Amino acid sequence: MSSENDVAQTEEPQPIGWQRLGDVLKPSIPGFENLLFLPSFDNQSSNIYVVPGEYVTIVDPGNDYTAFMELFPARAKPEDVRKIVLTHGHFDHAMGALEFLRAYRDRLAGGRIELILHEGGPAQIKETAREYGSSVTEVRGGEILELSGVSWEVIYTPGHTIDGISLYHAPTKTVFSGDMALQNAVAGPDPKAGGRLDQYLFGLKALLRKDIDTVLPGHGPVVSPGGRKVIEQTYEAVMMKILEVDKPIPWIQGAIQLAERGLLEEAVFCCDKEIAKSPDDARTLELKAVCLNDLGRSREALEILGRLRSLRPADDTFVLVGTGYALMGLGEYGESIKCFDAALRIRPDLRDALVYKGMALHLSGNHEEAMDIEPFRTEFMGRFQSELLKASRPAPKEGSDEGPREA
Repeated sequence: MSSENDVAQTEEPQPIGWQRLGDVLKPSIPGFENLLFLPSFDNQSSNIYVVPGEYVTIVDPGNDYTAFMELFPARAKPEDVRKIVLTHGHFDHAMGALEFLRAYRDRLAGGRIELILHEGGPAQIKETAREYGSSVTEVRGGEILELSGVSWEVIYTPGHTIDGISLYHAPTKTVFSGDMALQNAVAGPDPKAGGRLDQYLFGLKALLRKDIDTVLPGHGPVVSPGGRKVIEQTYEAVMMKILEVDKPIPWIQGAIQLAERGLLEEAVFCCDKEIAKSPDDARTLELKAVCLNDLGRSREALEILGRLRSLRPADDTFVLVGTGYALMGLGEYGESIKCFDAALRIRPDLRDALVYKGMALHLSGNHEEAMDIEPFRTEFMGRFQSELLKASRPAPKEGSDEGPREA
């Protein structure tokens, strides 16, 4: 993987006090010019964000109440705070919530504070918050939270911890990323908090599916524009950890190793990086087509196979079989069989073409003809039978109470 995307550790900035986002970002994020944040210092506390509006929301209140001494009463009042959101339960992000509730308990009468965190967050934090009179809202991901009068989508982003969440504001392409995506650093998985590398990839892919330009991270500087690049760099760094490599390797090499481990989406990501450098590299196009077909992304596979077709002879069996498989994935069984037949005219003993032709015949209802193909019959009696029966079973009629049946 390219060295230009390697993520290096940098020193934390010196503490500089509360900052107004509109003073830091030029241009600022429309509607969030007055958002305040206190940068973390020496990894002892997280970045703290204060979102003003109809009331005040705090995102990740750090690890002690002293962070608010400069904030109150000059910029806000404790009683203005209505909601506190934790991106995860690590103490450097979360303990400030309990300290805030304890320190300002007399001014927060009536249980008006709502603590929001993932359902897998630390039970101790939830219990103590309730003891201090706060309500607790547990989220899973997918919810829309109203924070200070603005709607934010909760994205489940595990990996660093099991309870990680991010908050996404689509109109401004902005995300509170917690520790999932940091500039020039990677917060590795914490096994004691349920962190795992494979889940890290899941969380990062959830962020990459969003249109993100601004990252408000748990540590380090705010990134805007270019927030997506930070997420991609983290994704690349986690892949390198999975491959257990200490220095950059070629993208195609990473793609091959990831595909061998069954990490097909990650292999496609690496293929795209290689294709950006060498658009006509047939080996990379082949690997991407295989991964896309295995992922069920048939239309994308057809596009890649079309590019390969322009680089290969007309009788290339890889292109013919791959195209037939993609067409089968789209339910175009007749066209897929034509592709398999074309490959078999070139190589009558080509096992993949025989097996896939049998699958296409079976799925199109030609069961007896499919069973006449010996390689398919062997596979069918083994691993394909239950899958093919499910795929060929007609869906229940609309309004019917009929549920799925066992094969």
